[in-house]
Amino acid sequence: MSVPSRWGEERVPVRGATLRVLRRGSGRPFYWGHGLTSSSEQEDLAGLRPWERLCEGFEVLRVDARGHGASSADRDPQAYRWPLLAADLLALADALGHPRFVAGGASMGAAVALHAAAAAPERVDALALMIPPTAWATRPAQATRYREDADLVEREGLAALAEAEARRPPIPIFEGLFDPAALVRARFAAQDAAVLPSILRGAAESDLPEPEALGRLRQPTLLLAWEGDAGHPLVSAERLAALLPNATLSIARKLADLGAWPHLVADFCARLPPPA
Repeated sequence: MSVPSRWGEERVPVRGATLRVLRRGSGRPFYWGHGLTSSSEQEDLAGLRPWERLCEGFEVLRVDARGHGASSADRDPQAYRWPLLAADLLALADALGHPRFVAGGASMGAAVALHAAAAAPERVDALALMIPPTAWATRPAQATRYREDADLVEREGLAALAEAEARRPPIPIFEGLFDPAALVRARFAAQDAAVLPSILRGAAESDLPEPEALGRLRQPTLLLAWEGDAGHPLVSAERLAALLPNATLSIARKLADLGAWPHLVADFCARLPPPA
């Protein structure tokens, strides 16, 4: 099957913001969200495209979250709490005429997809969740780091945070593949120093939905995780796999495993039952 190569682009007003959406293909909507401080463009630079094998029967919609990429920003940290970003996603689907859809994302995008499913389970047909972030017991330490990073940006500027991030050790699976420090600097060069502290503080006040709420979700779920990443610990994916009744977990332990992710996502979506 051929995979269409051209993306359409539009700006959609949603809950007081304007979100940039890239759209490709036709059929069942598959919404994809990026990670914190990332964007569709930054994901392309990193080369992580788990949706790239989706073709006939699906429309892929890649969304720049509020305050990220080419979407408009808000100065209120509360606007970046994950349940409110999930409200943005549901409102965006309303605006584009999609009463039901498949939701996926990486890191923050995975969290937003889960919050959307918890808030409106009748609308989310399935979940494709890549590298779930810290959650529950592991969340407080990450929240402290985000608050410290926000303070650093306000005190010393974006370059100081970029250099601090660039000094952190690379994720083992990527070691030697590319220059992680260069990617980090490029990511922060695209940020707005006046907005980033609010984004980080909103993330610091966020967590995944409560385990009890996740245990009630019946959507087919694909979980994709890798090892050795403190910001996306394997324990998060393993706990989600135990909580979500219809979840399948795939762990990438070497680069070849990572290369299989687009095929796993395509196969997962191809097997989904049609919407009721």
